[in-house]
Amino acid sequence: MKIRDLLSRESIQLNVAPVSKAEAINKLADLMDASGKLSDKEQYIKDVLKREASGTTGLGDGIATPHAKSAGVRTAGLSAMTVPQGMDFEAMDGLPSRLFFMIAAPDGSNDTHLELLSKLATMLMDPDFVNALVGAKNVDEFLSLIDAKEAGTFQAAGGSKAITVDASRKILAVTACPTGIAHTFMAAESLEQHAKKRGIWIKVETNGSGGAKNVLTRQEIDEAECIIIAADKNVEMARFDGKPVLKTKVANGINKADELLDKALSGQAPIYHHAGGSSAAADEGDNESIGRQIYKHLMNGVSHMLPFVIGGGILIALAFLFDTFDPANPGGFGSNTPLAKFFMSVGGASFGFMLPVLAGFIAMSIADRPGLAVGFVGGAMAASGGSGFLGALLAGFAGGYIVVALRKVFSCLPESLEGIKPVLLYPVLGIFIMGVLMQFVITPPVAGINEWMMDTLKNMDTSSRVMVGLIMGGMMAVDMGGPVNKAAYVTGTGLLAGGEYGVMAAVMAGGMVPPIAIALCTTFFGNRFSENERKSGITNFVMGLSFITEGAIPFAAADPLRVIPSLVVGSATAGALSMAFDCTLRAPHGGIFVVPTIGNPLMYLAAIAIGAVISCLIMSVLKKPVKA
Repeated sequence: MKIRDLLSRESIQLNVAPVSKAEAINKLADLMDASGKLSDKEQYIKDVLKREASGTTGLGDGIATPHAKSAGVRTAGLSAMTVPQGMDFEAMDGLPSRLFFMIAAPDGSNDTHLELLSKLATMLMDPDFVNALVGAKNVDEFLSLIDAKEAGTFQAAGGSKAITVDASRKILAVTACPTGIAHTFMAAESLEQHAKKRGIWIKVETNGSGGAKNVLTRQEIDEAECIIIAADKNVEMARFDGKPVLKTKVANGINKADELLDKALSGQAPIYHHAGGSSAAADEGDNESIGRQIYKHLMNGVSHMLPFVIGGGILIALAFLFDTFDPANPGGFGSNTPLAKFFMSVGGASFGFMLPVLAGFIAMSIADRPGLAVGFVGGAMAASGGSGFLGALLAGFAGGYIVVALRKVFSCLPESLEGIKPVLLYPVLGIFIMGVLMQFVITPPVAGINEWMMDTLKNMDTSSRVMVGLIMGGMMAVDMGGPVNKAAYVTGTGLLAGGEYGVMAAVMAGGMVPPIAIALCTTFFGNRFSENERKSGITNFVMGLSFITEGAIPFAAADPLRVIPSLVVGSATAGALSMAFDCTLRAPHGGIFVVPTIGNPLMYLAAIAIGAVISCLIMSVLKKPVKA
């Protein structure tokens, strides 16, 4: 199979001039759809935008490769577009993007497709080839250039002279990105090309979707002067114990290859000491801030916790929906009928894992696998001891750093005892220390804080509760899936676990407003948006009603100064009204599908509708009509 098998004439358009990132993505998706590669274009666009929200695919040097694995893809394919004058695609180097290749991979893509897609990604690292594609006069010339490059017959103007490689100094590298389709292989190609130009011997292992390729051998690792880890996900690190290691983002492997090679050859790379698990090496030059590290550890716990919270919470909500209220036994509501009792039992079991999983995976993020058991026990003690969500949060960080401290304490032990550390010393001492810490240090004050917080929220007058709803609802629209949004959501779920249901209702109302407002504005004030934005805007009705705030991200990214303030005002209004109407929510997700379980449901829907209309109207005033 060749690249031409994935790229048809119908999926190529030259000399295009999109005005926004959203328009460029929609245009590329239209080209992909025209070639018959998609079964559900809207689903595919949604998955591409979700990928963009996690990090731009504007790679720099004028190249952009928006991509996604999606259930909306019928068969793997490519679409291509040239924008000779360039456009802002939020590229990593801040420069305009001129050449676009969109990659579509179906769920469960086979290795052949992935290898071809990675081959294209590496071809694009040749600047002469990129310039030739951008300058192609017609589709036939564009395709012939790809054929020549794939066949190895492409000749750049002027050619290049041979460079002798110095095999006495060997550099190894590992590249990896979350999707494993493009960035992984482009970083590998960039490192290889820059090393070749400088006569440096290098071998790069790629951890792509199809598994690890070009795997580093034990002998190569022993002989290597330094190992570069350019990865945005965990890679196997134990094999590099005792070697100089530089760890950086996969984007730096693409855009800062020469800088990384200089550091690798400088002799100043930190020595990596493995202590179990499979995550990080020591950070290289651009160390993360303390705040960023805390956020990453917290999000690792939250991301693993959410499936338990969402699944369990919605099942518990269904228990109330299918139950009958018995005034003689109000405390048994949710378990009176056999069906309700079943939902309550299963949902409660899932919900019970929330705090241990949160604490365990925070600790694991800090200290790798040895931290998991210690954090898990701390989270369980937080659940049983009354310190709740806040106690589990502290237990997670404490558990991670307890194991980090134990590593340092036992670093003086002889190497012959190395094997008993992760299976005996860390768990036994770590769990013991965690137990003491939770019992006598964390639980007493935090349980008191929790009790005070719950009593305060329950006894607040209406105006105070409205202010809480205003703040929480507004936070959901600030960055729509980012740290501020997550902080509000985590607060709502934490209070939900403690029996406070009003804040969660305000949080979900605030999160539903942005996509609904976008859909309303693109429908009733369509002249403020491009044709492609109007087409994609309608899908935000579904995303908003399903509590998928991220549906508004492309519109906010295209015009943040006008869109984000509009959405924040509407979301804050919805959150405040939800509190004012005394609405409650027992499920942490679900949108309109859990409305029957919401306290005061009609006024809850009214709060969301009012917030969405307010955002829509403000946006229609702030945004100017788009010129035809």
